[in-house]
Amino acid sequence: MTHVQTMLDTYPKDLGDIDKAKLADCIRACFECAQTCTACADACLSEDMVAELTKCIRTNLDCADICVTTGNTLSRHTGYDANVTRAVLEACRTVCKACADECERHASMHDHCRVCAEACRRCEQACAELLGSLG
Repeated sequence: MTHVQTMLDTYPKDLGDIDKAKLADCIRACFECAQTCTACADACLSEDMVAELTKCIRTNLDCADICVTTGNTLSRHTGYDANVTRAVLEACRTVCKACADECERHASMHDHCRVCAEACRRCEQACAELLGSLG
């Protein structure tokens, strides 16, 4: 069991109808994606063709920021607002798709972009699954 799941299990109030397994998976996916995007942006900066990776770097950094915000928002339950949760998940899903699409353009030349695209797709899917469970 991870700390994410343990923290959800120890929350003193009822979390309502939310699927705790999907919530935990989404929180983990968001933070993993943020780290991967940050590392990918840094790796892009080290490439000889850095000027051709400008959009990739920008998208990586935007994705990392939104994933961290989403993971943090999903980790807070006091005063829960389903509308905010839905909006944040939609934004995260959108930016993860954009980042994965951009990284896939460079994946055959840069392994870090391939790895990043995979993390983004996983986070995009985790956000979609959690959204689908919110009703």
